[in-house]
Amino acid sequence: MIIDIARQIALKNFRGSFCFEYDCPKDLVILPAASVEGKVKVEGEYEIFEDDSVGVHLKISYLLAGQCSYCLEPAKKQIEYEQDILYLTEDDGENYSYNGLKINLTTAVNDAVLFSQPQVLLCREDCKGIEIK
Repeated sequence: MIIDIARQIALKNFRGSFCFEYDCPKDLVILPAASVEGKVKVEGEYEIFEDDSVGVHLKISYLLAGQCSYCLEPAKKQIEYEQDILYLTEDDGENYSYNGLKINLTTAVNDAVLFSQPQVLLCREDCKGIEIK
């Protein structure tokens, strides 16, 4: 998950795109009894600016599977998430930083997985929970 910025500048490629699949670490899933099924698809575009900052438009998609938060039946939800990111060559405390040569997207992708998760996972949108008879 590396973008070689120095190489792209040398080749005068100031814009580009990327696409790859990523094995999500299990500890990134915050819902109990849930996990990412398969791989996280990561794609996006980047643009290198004159001050060596880099804008990245990141898109991730994955299948979240587990138990319904209301009735405990099996549940799955396809997650789609987009985020605009700015990488700077110095740490300003608000944006991502990089060393001026290469950008490692791992932290941004991990953050996107965390931010994209729903607070509850439902088997169906109208789930009313466990039925007591």
